[in-house]
Amino acid sequence: MMEANLSITVAGGGSWGTALAHHLATLGIETVLWLRDEAAAQVINRHHENRRYLPGLPLHPKLQATTDEACLSSHTVLLAIPCQQLRGWLLKHRTALRADGIFINAAKGIEKGSLAAPSRMVREVLGDDASFAALSGPSFAKEVMQNLPTAVTLASENESLVQSLRDMLSGPTFRCYSSSDVIGVELGGALKNVMAIATGVCDGLGLGHNSRAALITRGLAEISRIGVASGASASTFMGLSGLGDLTLTCTDDLSRNRQVGLRLGKGEPLDDAVRALGMVAEGVATAEAARTLARNLRVEAPICETVCDVLARRRSPEEALQDLMGRHLKDEF
Repeated sequence: MMEANLSITVAGGGSWGTALAHHLATLGIETVLWLRDEAAAQVINRHHENRRYLPGLPLHPKLQATTDEACLSSHTVLLAIPCQQLRGWLLKHRTALRADGIFINAAKGIEKGSLAAPSRMVREVLGDDASFAALSGPSFAKEVMQNLPTAVTLASENESLVQSLRDMLSGPTFRCYSSSDVIGVELGGALKNVMAIATGVCDGLGLGHNSRAALITRGLAEISRIGVASGASASTFMGLSGLGDLTLTCTDDLSRNRQVGLRLGKGEPLDDAVRALGMVAEGVATAEAARTLARNLRVEAPICETVCDVLARRRSPEEALQDLMGRHLKDEF
C-alpha cells in the first residue's frame, strides 16, 4: 500500500532521473533527487537546473538534490541508475534501502554476464519483500521537462500497486498505462536500444528511408521473438514499451543510441563515439547481453549479432549490411 503522506526519492541524477524528479515535484509530490556528486547537487539546489544533462531547462523550485544516503530509506524509490551499474549500486546501499519498499525502475538494459533484467537484480539483492515496477516507453527527458505530451507503460505483477503508481505518476502531460508483463516491458525497453544503434549505423551510411523502415520492422520482430521466448506476451511489443519506444529511439536524433550508431556508420571508432556523447548509451553494453540471451534461448537474432560484430570491429558497417541483406530468404512470419 502507498503511504498517505507520500515522498519519493529518485536515485540517479542523469537526464532521465532529473526529468522524472522534476515531473514528480510538479505533481506536488515531495521529491528528493539523490546524486553521488556533491558539487552537482549543490548546483541543482542553487540554480534549479541540471547544467550538465539538461542545460537551460529550469527544475521545479521545490525539488531538492542531495548525496545523503538517508533519503534512500524512503518508502518509494525510483531507480534511474544505468543498468550495468544497478546491481553494484543496490549492494552498496542495501542497508539504507527498505527491504519492504517500493522500487520503480526507469533505466533500460540487460546486465552483462548474468543476463538479468532490473526486476531480477532488485529481487536478488533486496529479497522478495521488495515491491517492483518497471517504467518504460517513448520518453525523451528533454521533452518531459518541456511538458510535451508523453505516454509510458508501468508494469508490475502486483495489480493494486501498479494501479496506485499509475494514478500517482500521471499528470496533465504525462500519461501512464498499466501492465502486468514486467519482463516484456523490461525487454522492450532494453532491446530497442540495440536496434537504435543498428538504425543509426544504417542512416550514418546514408542508406535511405527504405532501409530504415525495414530495419525497424525486422528489429521489432527480433525483439518480440526474444521476449516471447523469455516468457513475455507478444502483445506487449506492439505497445508503448515496444513499438512506441522502438520508433522514437530509432528515428530521432535525441536518442543516444542512435547517435552512437550514426557515428559508427560514418566511420568513427566506438570509443570516440561514446566519448563524444558524454552520457551512457545503454545499447552498447546491452547488445552483447542480448546476443547471449538470444543464443541461450535458441532464438534467431541477426540484428543483435550484427550490432555486436560492428561494435567489436569484427565487421565493418558495410560488411554487416551485406551479410544482413544476403541472408537466406524466408517467410516474413
